[in-house]
Amino acid sequence: MFSWSNKDTRRKKEPELFQTVSEGLRKLYTHKLLPLEETYRFHDFHSPALEDADFHNNPMVLLVGQYSTGKTTFIRHLIEQDFPGMRIGPEPTTDSFIAVMHGPVEGVMPGNALVVDPKKPFRKLSAFGNAFLNRFMCAQLPNPVLESISIIDTPGILSGEKQRISRGYDFAAVLEWFAERVDRIILLFDAHKLDISDEFSEVIKALKNHEDKIRVVLNKADQIETQQLMRVYGALMWSLGKIINTPEVVRVYIGSFWSHPLLIPDNRKLFEAEEQDLFKDIQSLPRNAALRKLNDLIKRARLAKVHAYIIGALKKEMPNVFGKENKKKELINNLHEIYMKIEKEHQISPGDFPNIKKMQEILMTQDFAKFQAVKPKLLDTVDDMLASDIAKLMVMVRQEESQMTNQVVKGGAFEGTMNGPFGHGYGEGAGEGIDDFEWVVGKDKPTYDEIFFTLSPVNGKITGASAKKEMVKSKLPNTVLGKIWKLADVDRDGLLDDEEFALANHLIKIKLEGHELPADLPSHLIPPSKRRGE
Repeated sequence: MFSWSNKDTRRKKEPELFQTVSEGLRKLYTHKLLPLEETYRFHDFHSPALEDADFHNNPMVLLVGQYSTGKTTFIRHLIEQDFPGMRIGPEPTTDSFIAVMHGPVEGVMPGNALVVDPKKPFRKLSAFGNAFLNRFMCAQLPNPVLESISIIDTPGILSGEKQRISRGYDFAAVLEWFAERVDRIILLFDAHKLDISDEFSEVIKALKNHEDKIRVVLNKADQIETQQLMRVYGALMWSLGKIINTPEVVRVYIGSFWSHPLLIPDNRKLFEAEEQDLFKDIQSLPRNAALRKLNDLIKRARLAKVHAYIIGALKKEMPNVFGKENKKKELINNLHEIYMKIEKEHQISPGDFPNIKKMQEILMTQDFAKFQAVKPKLLDTVDDMLASDIAKLMVMVRQEESQMTNQVVKGGAFEGTMNGPFGHGYGEGAGEGIDDFEWVVGKDKPTYDEIFFTLSPVNGKITGASAKKEMVKSKLPNTVLGKIWKLADVDRDGLLDDEEFALANHLIKIKLEGHELPADLPSHLIPPSKRRGE
């Protein structure tokens, strides 16, 4: 009789179908999470509502650091082009937030115009007022790097109370707003000025829930000697350990990120390797953007659920008529007890609860009479989203990633080390001799031949057992020696001739010098007698 209602119930329980991950996240947020946020005034306490642009914009990189640590120069180094509004100098030059984004023509969009543009993900920044908007702009320019990512340049952080007061807006709160929406946060430090000011310490603490996005760059490292650099690196790790309270060590990239000659070139190889690692991290952002947005939505949903329980608990404890103000003060003072009660009743992890001091401060300004009681239907909808719809989107994320294997950041500094002789590691390790006409192993072959003929070869070849006796003298693990054997046994006959034995020793030498072994034997390392068509 009521078969239509059963069908409707089944339809609700089935996960929704989406064309793309971004579109799926937008629909889930709008239809399932946003009603919960609005009912319990989530946006007054934590974060403004998300908009369409938040789901469809390019990955963003946020640069944060004290003045003259090279933030603007770092952007100039990446895109290899000046951008509108750019000022570089040893004094505090950048006094604004500058969103460096792709555009068909070069130009600047001021903050007040920027926050009314529905295509940009900055509309909710209007809540920080004119003092901030007058110090916010978007620099647009046609640049291949900016086709894949956007970069947010920030004012240099200064020490002292005067600078903090004179800003006219909550600097740490603005950075926290950006931190929630960006894909990568890069903290820059100057190897010469390692002191962390009070305001910088506050900023880093404001990024507390986004440690997974944080990377640290120790810039201008070419200006100090190796021994001093080691001391500076240790001091930086110690300082960060006191501020960022996580068991994991933050990833620190050491280098000199500009296009000038190195002042002290002793650590050139280290700087090149570190720059390559940082570039790979930034280049992976477009491919991982959907997963980051999914992860951020899950974090937001968990916080919204906890927030609903807190507001519902406060509403339940409030009297209907008399003594409302006294009861409000009592509840705020005993908020930690409400946290503990919710934690036990709903089996929620303590790490999911909002900062209690910040919550108490905001609650003081709120009218508890407008709070809503707990509505199980809204919470069930979010639970259903987390259990069913998010799982379906996770599958789509993997599918999209597999189709985007070639989608990396291109252009600018990323092109300079991609190919050619100045690519990272070119002509080193297994790449040594890549451009030589002679077989690179040949120069050491006489030495290897002397060892080869002491192993009693039969018909010009030695067995695996004989080769093993010599190869284990390198003290390399069997897993590594096994890989070297496979690479050296070019003709796959289970034996080594004099050229293959020389090749095996060459590969051992490569590994002992700290280089990685190739997955497949490069053509220039193939012994001359084994090369086809020659």
